[in-house]
Amino acid sequence: MRMLVDAVLEDLSTKEVFLFRVTCGSCGAEYGKKPLHFSKSETPPTSQSQQILYDALYEQELAQARRIAVRNAAEHMNYCPICKRLVCNQCFMICDELDMCRQCAADLKQQGNPVLVSFPEAT
Repeated sequence: MRMLVDAVLEDLSTKEVFLFRVTCGSCGAEYGKKPLHFSKSETPPTSQSQQILYDALYEQELAQARRIAVRNAAEHMNYCPICKRLVCNQCFMICDELDMCRQCAADLKQQGNPVLVSFPEAT
């Protein structure tokens, strides 16, 4: 699941803040939008050598922030084997034959219950 989330994760990061999101393919709810601040954002480099270190540290922290965002968003997403979309826990149904998204369950006249009944605050 994490590989699927990683493939669709949007990078909204700036030089100051790391920010990512993944959107439910059904309802459009967004997940993973918890900003993490770059540790050196308030101390810009003053020399070429500091710029090289700054850029390397930024890339490391960006990669770590992405891994955290993927892990967090994956907890809220499911893959529908019918329509091949990633959908949130509220839009994903646990059905008797095969678990699938709410829309596919309705189209195929399958009964089930959503993974999550009440909608939590998107993270």
